[in-house]
Amino acid sequence: MSTRKAALIDMGTNTFHLLLVELNGVGFKTIYKEKIAVKLGQGGISQNQIAPDAQKRAFHTLKHFKNLIDGEHIDQVFAFATSAVRNAENGSEFVSKVKADLGIHINVISGEQEAQLIYEGINLSGSLNGQTTLMMDIGGGSVEFIIGTSREVFWKRSFEIGGQRLLDAFHYHDPILQDEVEKLESYCKEKLQPVIEAIENFKPTALVGASGTFDTLTDIYFESMLQCKLTGQHVFELPTVDFECIFEMLKTKNREERLKIPGMIAMRVDMIVVASYLIEFILRYIPVEAIVCSHYSLKEGAVARLLSGETTV
Repeated sequence: MSTRKAALIDMGTNTFHLLLVELNGVGFKTIYKEKIAVKLGQGGISQNQIAPDAQKRAFHTLKHFKNLIDGEHIDQVFAFATSAVRNAENGSEFVSKVKADLGIHINVISGEQEAQLIYEGINLSGSLNGQTTLMMDIGGGSVEFIIGTSREVFWKRSFEIGGQRLLDAFHYHDPILQDEVEKLESYCKEKLQPVIEAIENFKPTALVGASGTFDTLTDIYFESMLQCKLTGQHVFELPTVDFECIFEMLKTKNREERLKIPGMIAMRVDMIVVASYLIEFILRYIPVEAIVCSHYSLKEGAVARLLSGETTV
């Protein structure tokens, strides 16, 4: 069976991911993966700009990724930029500079395309079945919601209310103040009304969270249970009661204290409070006993496209 290699770069608002894979037509093997907290949205996302320091971090990381890709002699490179770049007034200038200096073509995808790729990644993980499921992915710039089954998508939408945006707008004190939580509450009720209506319409009975914050929450949960995640496992369950306990703990701690929580990582410590609030908000409308957490998301959705025979993603 013939194999080919491909590289996927997911340029998120907070984190850049690199995934190097070997495709054999029916499945894929991970050659290498890495994630770096570039924080592309820091210092500029609320002004629809990519700040100079953020651009420097992005170029440094992309050059590092390019060296790794070249080292594996991979010529199929698929790079995706999401909320921070698609909304930045200097986004196209940044994309052009990356192409000119590093030879990496960046595909700036819409919120709807992002939601579709996230769905395909979640589906590839084996998180879905016949039941109607609400899926969510909390990025630094945007949050995607999808309702569907393993067979089809019924509804999907992207909202520009990601963790970095919420952090900039509401989380001024650490620990977060009750007044800030109440303002965040009003904002979510207003902005996420279409999601609430979609839940009422399609009546999902399961909740799947993709990657990012959900990975860290399950890490904290597994550490609290003195358990290890199995290598090669892509789907995890986080009981809702345990999520609520973790959320209550996160709300009462400052950054330094949160960093000491077993399972916490530095790249999530700033946004995890507002991101967890978003999850808690959604749980009010979809009461489930456990949140299913998919380790796969956008970049694996791109892999799913390549496995289906598509030559472009």
